[in-house]
Amino acid sequence: MGDNLKEKMVGALKWSTVDRLGQQTVQFAIGVVLARLLSPDDFGLIGIVMIFAALSYVLVDSGFGQALIRKKDASDLDYNTVFFFNLTTSLLLYVLLYFVAPYIAVFFNQPALKSIARVIFLAVVFNSLYLVQFTKLGKKMDFKTLAKINILSTLLSGIVGVGMAFAGFAVWSLVLQQVLFHFLRFLFSLIFVKWKPQFLFSFEVIRGMWRFSINLLGTSVLNVIFNSTYVLILGKFYPKSEVGYYSQGNKLSETFNFTFQSILIGSSYSLFSQIHNDEERFRRIFREITRKTAMITLPVFLVMIAVAEQLIEVVWSVKFLPSVPYFRFLCLAALFAPLYSLNITALNARGESKSTFRIEILKKSLILMSIFVAFPYGISAMLWGYVAASIIAYVFSLIYIKRNLKHFYKHQLQDVIFSLITGLCIALPVFFIGYASLQVYLLLLFQLVVAGLLYIFVLKMFFKDVYLKILSILQSAFRMLKSSKKQNTGF
Repeated sequence: MGDNLKEKMVGALKWSTVDRLGQQTVQFAIGVVLARLLSPDDFGLIGIVMIFAALSYVLVDSGFGQALIRKKDASDLDYNTVFFFNLTTSLLLYVLLYFVAPYIAVFFNQPALKSIARVIFLAVVFNSLYLVQFTKLGKKMDFKTLAKINILSTLLSGIVGVGMAFAGFAVWSLVLQQVLFHFLRFLFSLIFVKWKPQFLFSFEVIRGMWRFSINLLGTSVLNVIFNSTYVLILGKFYPKSEVGYYSQGNKLSETFNFTFQSILIGSSYSLFSQIHNDEERFRRIFREITRKTAMITLPVFLVMIAVAEQLIEVVWSVKFLPSVPYFRFLCLAALFAPLYSLNITALNARGESKSTFRIEILKKSLILMSIFVAFPYGISAMLWGYVAASIIAYVFSLIYIKRNLKHFYKHQLQDVIFSLITGLCIALPVFFIGYASLQVYLLLLFQLVVAGLLYIFVLKMFFKDVYLKILSILQSAFRMLKSSKKQNTGF
């Protein structure tokens, strides 16, 4: 890597780490409190509504954010066109969703969803108002500013949500937390990002980006729809508390998955976009990121599966123990998800958005097939199908990587196999420790300490460069946070 690009990448990785660790720490603390104040039914209601909100976020962005990042000579006309496209789309969607809300309530036989949906969909409009600002920060790899905005928004919206839950507002505390989070992101983007929209718009810009973004949009829409399939099934055919159990298990699984993807892969698209024409260099850097991603993510997901019961009880409380099977299935399905996302990111940066869309079509077809076949046998059988579809899709992404980058299968296997074996060797003893007769907090702590010691031993013995880099990133992140507090320039 060139010195300047390498320096940018290291800085981006450090601040991505601060961003995700900061957000996850705040969300974890808030989630622990809310899980004890609210019922599974409350989380079930919000889980149903978030299906439609998540789909709306994707439609508003329409893949233009990545198109702007990839476009090296993006102009003011480009940015403003995308801004007004996002805003117009969000307003049209809100009007549509406002009138559809009663039908959502009828479909799920939950009258409360009508008013909940109409309020929470306001977040879609607020979301559209900061997408371009976030894109500009991502293009510059300014993850420091993104960290400030995200952590502040998470913290303040979480405090309000907890306060409302204490006051007895039940599900409405979750509703306001969601809306306020996106409003604060918009507000802080105005403060931290020196960009204001101008009245510029061109359909030529939209047409020029559409060819690339349409495949990204299709992929994202499929992801949202199929990620929500199980919530739809549970919401329609099972008690709403079951949606709450699934949502909490999914939230914990996604915490790990999204954190890994944000820290390890989030800044990769900007990097890959800058070197996509240099195949040898691209392949070398891609392999380096793949090896390190595998060494971090595979052991962690396997350990999370091993400690699932203790983790759910400690984090969400005993009343959410029915979330354990969901959490384990979703962690297993997400085992290769960061590596899969890295492959997809690399292909998109190489201009292969059509190929990534085909891979997603295959994955979703397999999921749909498994749902139809397994539906009579219950949700567990359907989730086994989800696990199989996720693994098969990862294998197909490897095939496309081989074709596009001339990256041989044996090298791809070498990049992940040791990490997978290491994860299994750590997770198995940790799982059996779970049968010890200890108080649950002590038991979980003991399991995690054993897993951590085994992991550090493996890193120091076989991946010393990864060990030293992780140590350096964590130390730098700690110093930056400490320095910010001392200088009172913080967030």
